[in-house]
Amino acid sequence: MGRSWETFKVKGDELLQQVKRIIHEGNVRRVVIKQGSRTVVEFPVTVGVVGALAAPVLAMLGAMAAFISECTIAVERDTPSTPKKGLRPPTRKRRTRKGPA
Repeated sequence: MGRSWETFKVKGDELLQQVKRIIHEGNVRRVVIKQGSRTVVEFPVTVGVVGALAAPVLAMLGAMAAFISECTIAVERDTPSTPKKGLRPPTRKRRTRKGPA
């Protein structure tokens, strides 16, 4: 499986809703929240984070949203690997005419 990064620019009041939406998508590996070039928060998104550990992380993000005017959310996602090339489809054989020799 491959991995790709996606980024979103959000305002502080949109931060919590956007992170909740991202976590519930399911194919997310890690979330990084930056303000300018400085990383403010970075956390892995695992089954545990989606379950019992999500509440404290989301509460912290809610508190941070009051102090952050604009930030960037970077999301590392699992991407399905490209299918391997299989066998080529059969090629058409040319018919040859048998003519006089």
